[in-house]
Amino acid sequence: MPCWPMRVLLDECLPKKLKRSLAGHEVKTVPECGWAGCKNGHLLGLAQEHFDVFLTVDRNLSFQQSLERYDIAVVVLVAASNAIEVLEPLMLSVIQILPSLRPGVIVQIGT
Repeated sequence: MPCWPMRVLLDECLPKKLKRSLAGHEVKTVPECGWAGCKNGHLLGLAQEHFDVFLTVDRNLSFQQSLERYDIAVVVLVAASNAIEVLEPLMLSVIQILPSLRPGVIVQIGT
């Protein structure tokens, strides 16, 4: 299990302001890493070298990729939109689940 704080990568479809909801963790966005526009398979390959968790709203990710082959956990936020006001209420659940996440696991949080 990764040590606290966790290294979290926010997908480029998530608002950058969501970082403040993960205070105490090392959080970067895909664009901050210079990976904007990378396809999911390539992105997960890059991310697994630097992060413990990939946070996204892409519900199709588990159907498009064999996540168990990557050394990174994936958290999918299930929400009506990717607006900050819609996603922020889900972040408490994200914080609570972080310590139990394992590489190759995908967890959905939300409705």
